[in-house]
Amino acid sequence: MNAHDENQIKQLLKQALPPVEPNSEPGRDLWPAVLLKLDADAAQRRAVPWFDWALLGGLAVFAVSFPATIPVFLYYL
Repeated sequence: MNAHDENQIKQLLKQALPPVEPNSEPGRDLWPAVLLKLDADAAQRRAVPWFDWALLGGLAVFAVSFPATIPVFLYYL
């Protein structure tokens, strides 16, 4: 790439991207929104969905019905 191509690319980038003002800050404080999202995610992670309990119950019934499969399950854990 020669100097003419570089200058042309610089000009195109300057036209496409707006200039950044110094000391530009967001229009509002974003930290409270981040904290709310983190709290909501933490509360959601604590709750165990019903289908997880159903799968665990099914696995227990299967293990009681066929005890020879217990080592297979332990191998895949």
